[in-house]
Amino acid sequence: MTTGIMEAGQHKRVDQHKQFSGLKRKETLEAMAQQQFDVIVIGGGITGAGIALDAQSRGLRTALIEMQDFASGTSSRSTKLVHGGLRYLKQLDVKVVAEVGKERAIVYENGPHVTTPEWMLLPFYKGGTFGKLSTSLGLRVYDFLAGVKRSERRKMFSPNVTLQHEPLLKKKDLKGGGYYVEYRTDDARLTIEVMKKAVELGAMAVNYAKVEELIVKDGTLVGVRVVDQLAEVGGNEGKEGKDQTASYTLYASKIVNAAGPWVDTLREMDRSKQGKTLHLTKGVHLVFDQSRFPLGQAIYFDTPDGRMVFAIPRDGKTYVGTTDTNYKGDIANPRITLADRAYVLRAANEMFPSLGLTEVDVESSWTGLRPLIHQEGKDPSEISRRDEIFVSASGLISMAGGKLTGYRKMAESVVNQIAAMLVAEGKVSAALPPSSTKTLPISGGDVGGSAQLAPFLRSKVSQGLRLGLTEPEAMLLAQRYGSNVDTVFALLEQHRGEAERRGMPAAVLAALVYAIEREMVVKPADFFIRRTGALFFDIAWARQWKAAATAFLAERFGWSEAQTAAYAAELEQMLHEAVHPLEA
Repeated sequence: MTTGIMEAGQHKRVDQHKQFSGLKRKETLEAMAQQQFDVIVIGGGITGAGIALDAQSRGLRTALIEMQDFASGTSSRSTKLVHGGLRYLKQLDVKVVAEVGKERAIVYENGPHVTTPEWMLLPFYKGGTFGKLSTSLGLRVYDFLAGVKRSERRKMFSPNVTLQHEPLLKKKDLKGGGYYVEYRTDDARLTIEVMKKAVELGAMAVNYAKVEELIVKDGTLVGVRVVDQLAEVGGNEGKEGKDQTASYTLYASKIVNAAGPWVDTLREMDRSKQGKTLHLTKGVHLVFDQSRFPLGQAIYFDTPDGRMVFAIPRDGKTYVGTTDTNYKGDIANPRITLADRAYVLRAANEMFPSLGLTEVDVESSWTGLRPLIHQEGKDPSEISRRDEIFVSASGLISMAGGKLTGYRKMAESVVNQIAAMLVAEGKVSAALPPSSTKTLPISGGDVGGSAQLAPFLRSKVSQGLRLGLTEPEAMLLAQRYGSNVDTVFALLEQHRGEAERRGMPAAVLAALVYAIEREMVVKPADFFIRRTGALFFDIAWARQWKAAATAFLAERFGWSEAQTAAYAAELEQMLHEAVHPLEA
């Protein structure tokens, strides 16, 4: 019998300041090894974060462990859209479109500071994949399946109106355009905010903790042995934290494999990799400055080889992607190749011929993997994005496939299964309450819903101006942190003098301190990639403040010179890889 299950529906709030601080990371790992959990989630991407939130919010004592940093895999390398997958209609994958289409508005309402509606223009051309009739019908079906509200239903444009919306579009053979709503998001911050909400409710979560062994007793999976990955560089919790035990054993009634591209790796460890397996595909995105690619309207277009590509304006930049190719390389660090870059540049120049984009215009890039469920004979872009749950003989529950947009629904399905298993095994005396995440704001999302976001932002910008911030600085912080921005403002006041001594803007230091103390940042790369997105969308800012931020982190964590050099070199390598493709 488990003893950790809380009373049905009871949300146990904890001091998140302590529970999700990078400074308390080792302490949290040690505490996790001292108790019995109902659920351990392996994987700190959006799927794992969603499962942790759903499980903890229903009263299950939940732990989450991530081998790298939270959201460091697929969940920071997507097209950054919460979308229903219009192209899956072409494959008649109606179930996927219907399920995830409805989730878009839910994700938006629960975290309007990290997700926003984005009108998307789908131009169609003579001889292209889409025609006027098929586009109109497809978008109408899309609206119906996704339950789109009236104000966001599709519109059809003439060629002239299409060009009025985006003059950069290719004019030759243009027949018109479809206009419909998708939702743009910051995928990594969405993941972090979901994780923070789970922690606020009592879950325990740690990054850089890798599962090295599954603990089986009498044929049943009962726990995992994890190794602290930071111990390999001498520890990361201060000088006094060095040389302590780097291995921890955690126990739980149920263990969920939400490891994304590593799902099959864990199934192999469990000796249960049989039947359906993962099929990894790679997606690449290129980032351009708006001065070179002044896109005013998000565009979804088809390429001559039949693939679909997005071009999306964001924060003074335009990003274009994605590719969809089979992948068998390094899962932890997929890289853009010269061929990938050439493909995306060709696609962009084909659709926006007046720009004449070249490789020197590419400011940054990212490469992500899609952990799809293999379908024999299907091309990468044709493989279904459906999710499935596999339960092995030992009891390992694996979540495979799926899309960012459907993370909440996927989590609900997994926890429903866990709940049924716990009841059947007599480990709970009554059925767990149903999922409440449909109407549960994520961390930072307590702004009164999407309808109140604009007045909330105006109020916080005014507050930021009174604190001496510029309007862009105040707006950036308010949008990034949502209802948590007051904590960032307090840190700004508290560290103003230190920021001045270090030659850093107070807003930069406040964001860094918040990331350390409230978002478990333990490396420079965590901050500049997953917590701010700067490496992708403001790489010059990342280069400007990398040394000062690394020096501050080194002092807070008590790093040795070797540790400081190692973490600085890691960030430097990632900055290099963002702009220098592999040859093959």
